[in-house]
Amino acid sequence: MTVVKSFWLWCLALVCVLAVALLEAPSTASTQGRIAHLESLVKCPACDDLSVAQSNATSSIAVRHDITRRVKEGESDNKILTSLEATYGTSILLSPSTSGLGLLLWLVPLGVVLALAYASVRLVRRR
Repeated sequence: MTVVKSFWLWCLALVCVLAVALLEAPSTASTQGRIAHLESLVKCPACDDLSVAQSNATSSIAVRHDITRRVKEGESDNKILTSLEATYGTSILLSPSTSGLGLLLWLVPLGVVLALAYASVRLVRRR
């Protein structure tokens, strides 16, 4: 019984840590904050594993100017990212989408971890 109790305590601790991380995420309310946040999400079209914020490539500078213009025009973050995906392809974003097929990229590892945790609890109970 103590193994199951400690498992649920660990799960609760994980949920608390995730909640704090989400609540403490930087606010993107200001224009400059939104621009910096969007630039950190978009991959440099000409570089490997660099965001447009980190790169000085010509294509990155063009994307940064495009993001700045769109933010100042009042477009939403989602619309800007969707437009960049339409222009450069889905690989332009540094992290996978949280909808459609991208959702599977987030849920499958989580499901595997939960299944392993469940199996280990069952194994410990049998002993």
